[in-house]
Amino acid sequence: MNIEKIKSYTCPVEAAMDVVGGKYKAQIVYELIGGTKRYNEIQKAIPQATPRMLSKQLKELEEDGVLNRVLYPVVPPRTEYSLTEFGSTLVPIVDLLCKWGEHYFELAGLPVPGD
Repeated sequence: MNIEKIKSYTCPVEAAMDVVGGKYKAQIVYELIGGTKRYNEIQKAIPQATPRMLSKQLKELEEDGVLNRVLYPVVPPRTEYSLTEFGSTLVPIVDLLCKWGEHYFELAGLPVPGD
């Protein structure tokens, strides 16, 4: 965690949105709720994310203490991601966002993606 960055926030919502408000960050956390995943599994679950953007978001979540990243020294390299204990505190929030999103689709009269 970057203490200087944290000190610069003017309110708690700003801090929270910086940690999970990236384009795919909440989706990444959602994908890791079920357990450890390899990079390519996350990429398949979020196909709209370019490899560059996905790597950037994963790196930021790791820097903020939300994710564990384990790199195995094999050929080809294998990288696995999982939620840290701190990252697991986001699970109820992401679950609520998911439920809200389902309600949003229902209000619009549209099917919920993935159902």
